[in-house]
Amino acid sequence: MNAKRLLDLYDRVADAPDAIAGLRRFVLDLAVRGKLVEQDPTDEPASELLVRIAAEKARLVQEGKFKTFEGALDRDADAFAFELPINWSWCYLDDLAGVARGGSPRPIKSFITDDPEGIPWIKIGDSTRGSIYIDQTQERIMPEGLAKSRLVIPGDLLLSNSMSFGFPYITNVEGCIHDGWLVIRTPDGLIDKLYLHKVFLSDHAKAAFSEAASGAVVQNLNADKARQLPVPLAPLAEQQRIVAKVDELMALLDWLETARTAREATRDRLAAASLARLTAPETEAEDFPAHARFVLDALPALTARSDQIKQLRQTILNLAVRGKLVKQDLVDEPASELLKRIAAEKARLLRAGEIKKKAAKDPEIVGATHELPESWCWVSLGTAFLYDAGAKCEPKLLNPSLWLLELEDIEKETGRLLARIAVTDRESKSTKSKFHPGDVLYGKLRPYLTKVLVADEPGYSTTEIVAIRPYIPLCSEYCALALRRPDFMDYVTRLGQGTKMPRLRTEDAVVSPFPLPPLAEQRRIVAKVDQLMALLDRLEASLATADITRQRLLKALLHEALTPDEKREAAA
Repeated sequence: MNAKRLLDLYDRVADAPDAIAGLRRFVLDLAVRGKLVEQDPTDEPASELLVRIAAEKARLVQEGKFKTFEGALDRDADAFAFELPINWSWCYLDDLAGVARGGSPRPIKSFITDDPEGIPWIKIGDSTRGSIYIDQTQERIMPEGLAKSRLVIPGDLLLSNSMSFGFPYITNVEGCIHDGWLVIRTPDGLIDKLYLHKVFLSDHAKAAFSEAASGAVVQNLNADKARQLPVPLAPLAEQQRIVAKVDELMALLDWLETARTAREATRDRLAAASLARLTAPETEAEDFPAHARFVLDALPALTARSDQIKQLRQTILNLAVRGKLVKQDLVDEPASELLKRIAAEKARLLRAGEIKKKAAKDPEIVGATHELPESWCWVSLGTAFLYDAGAKCEPKLLNPSLWLLELEDIEKETGRLLARIAVTDRESKSTKSKFHPGDVLYGKLRPYLTKVLVADEPGYSTTEIVAIRPYIPLCSEYCALALRRPDFMDYVTRLGQGTKMPRLRTEDAVVSPFPLPPLAEQRRIVAKVDQLMALLDRLEASLATADITRQRLLKALLHEALTPDEKREAAA
């Protein structure tokens, strides 16, 4: 075992997504393979221990009304999963313990009692994943329920046998177990229960249990399947040394996990504080470039996980719609002039009968959240855009040469088009809406609110997607990113609180606030956002590559540490 090499390279694998979990499994793997502590030649060999266990187990089975496995179990050492030290022995759980399934008196509600003299009723919910012991129960049953259940005593091992099966606990409670548990009772003084508990937690046992339970619609682990678990049995004295060493190493991993969590929390706070400074109302315009340079320079150090990229993308959008991402240019035509042209165009469309009087009216703005540069202005969405502009089309009238857009075709957060599928390749049973190039296509159903796309050619969309069309030529890409901005997401989310599947209703959409910059600045904003998003794409890709590299290195180190020395020497 080359554990030293693993420790030497720990810093390079410590930030792998599952590094601590992988090391916990590694410790247990070493434990059940006899590679965690040294063997002592003076220990009683496991083969002799098995002889003593057999006599005690026979008595335990007889007195406790446990059954034994009735079939034949293969004793060929070559058939077992891995080689063991010379003083260890492969055996089966049936050789070591009585195994039985719990039982439930029915209907269980009629047996539940508040009487403190009732029998503790041990349920899966009384266990805590990651803990060893069950110390108390939430409920008790009447003594009459005992005849239809199974009594367990302190020191018994309990194993969950359905759904999330194979999780072991040691009960400190005398009580009854339902049929979601198996009880595993071992002869006193001949097996270290904590050693057996760690065997159950090992990848070896989990793989054996999963294979035994496979094939069923609802996977479960019945008593006979559990009895056939191959157990690597160490001498009793070594079992106790293994338990002590595992506990020591798990405590160290707990410390490493706590330190890693604290390190990540500190990094998260630094990143959040740096990003908050960019969007803080009190940040002066002349100070903003310095803050922005600091964040960009510190980005690699502050960003160690792919999930942090989302926060950075949201910050960029926040800056973009607040006029803080690019400089304002005094020669730009102000947004107020855009509003005059919008009003004139709406009047023309109304006279031509192309829009209704209701659409021509400027809705009052609701929920503007922050100050804008002097050349910008807040407008309601219904003032600048024709909301739900798509022309409704019956399935039989759809043009088969066009494409049909569904929510699944739009990437969340980025608004990238993932697929362009022709109408003829998709069922079109319900009414669709036709959109035009330049329309902003918005997923109005939560949780798809960040699915926003600019149409580059005509097509049709499903009812969950609404076409938003500017009355005069605006930069559609800016409009799309403004609809993904965090404060707009918050606005829509608040509207939908308390509903199972909230959607942005037309009456709420048209009064929603929209930050309108000068047209030239809209284009500069989009160019800058594209540049920064490309930077984040590269950073995200490098983080993913680094994660994969760390995972592969960790896996290779663990594999090397578990490979017998003679095989490594032969390979070299």
